[in-house]
Amino acid sequence: MRFDTLGYFLREAITGIRRNGFMSFASASTVFVSLVVLSLLLVVAANIRHLAGYVESQVAVVAFLSPDASREEGRALERRIAAMDGVAETRFVTKEEALRDLKALLGDRADLLEGVEKENPLRDAIEVRLADPRYGEQVVTALRQGPGVEDVKFRRDLADRIRRIGDAIRLGSAVLVGLLAVATLFLISNTIRLTVYARRREIQIMKLVGATDWFIRWPLIIEGILLGLVGAGAAAALAWWGYDRLMLEVTEAIPFVPLVPKEPLLGEVAQALLVGGTLLGALGSSMSVRRHLRV
Repeated sequence: MRFDTLGYFLREAITGIRRNGFMSFASASTVFVSLVVLSLLLVVAANIRHLAGYVESQVAVVAFLSPDASREEGRALERRIAAMDGVAETRFVTKEEALRDLKALLGDRADLLEGVEKENPLRDAIEVRLADPRYGEQVVTALRQGPGVEDVKFRRDLADRIRRIGDAIRLGSAVLVGLLAVATLFLISNTIRLTVYARRREIQIMKLVGATDWFIRWPLIIEGILLGLVGAGAAAALAWWGYDRLMLEVTEAIPFVPLVPKEPLLGEVAQALLVGGTLLGALGSSMSVRRHLRV
């Protein structure tokens, strides 16, 4: 396609948008509303998956060392466990550190532990945070076989329950996003179809005077792309502003809830909306104009 021909098609598309102002506004508004709902679901689904992954990553295995075990052996075992697959983080906790953590947990009631330092009943331990609860069994086995390990604590039932919930959340969010994307496609294409239908006489006249199908089709496709871009751009801007406000409100109200960082999430959502709006506008126009070309 030559550059001057493309310029002509672009001018015709802009003229068509201006001439059919109300229908163009309705099409762009439909794209905007549909993609706002889709972006909301995308952001919510991303945060739910992130929260599920965060909860899964907090599943821990704790190995307690016997009083006779040396700390050198314990630290060597910790390094060996840290190199295993599925291990996100390890920490060697001395009994003195465990006592300090317990006092901090008790807060104002820490005076209950006064005098315990001389005969600290706690034991040195290795805390293992898993990247995935599925690796729990092999980590437990490796710890039990380690030198100086007296006991290993792992809530297998809790880990399995968290894993199943996480998998269900990921699957459910993917299905919802897919269904809404399909519904958005039909809604937008039908709205753009009304825009094309309002110009059916113009299309038929151009066809009768000898215009080729693609000569008629291109301005309408570009018009659909422009309407899709306008609606998608507005939806992306609203999603960016809304998520920014949401992060401020949530972090102030419940700071312990981990949200997906604004970047790169919103950048990816904006790209998806712009690409989706462009494709939906082009596809909706192309599908709608086809039937009116049969004269």
